[in-house]
Amino acid sequence: MKNKDKAEEALIKLFGSTSRARILTLLFENISRSFYQRKIMYETGLSLQAVQRELSHLVELEIVKKKETNTRVYYEVNTYSPFCAPFQEVCKVVW
Repeated sequence: MKNKDKAEEALIKLFGSTSRARILTLLFENISRSFYQRKIMYETGLSLQAVQRELSHLVELEIVKKKETNTRVYYEVNTYSPFCAPFQEVCKVVW
């Protein structure tokens, strides 16, 4: 798949969901923090199923990193993603 096609697919996946936008806004407003699923659910007002689904997409796109401990799974912004800087700016404006 061409890079242009891959980027377009990523943008369609990203902006095709209000849930995704809320999660990204939370993560990018707190770029130096990690959150577990229930905390993301509480902070965004989304159902657990919606949070799990969207986090799965964001991890697949490498926009969000997943870190597992013995008791919890944490999620945080992947600062090495080429989308990091643009999304940080977009998320400041969106919500």
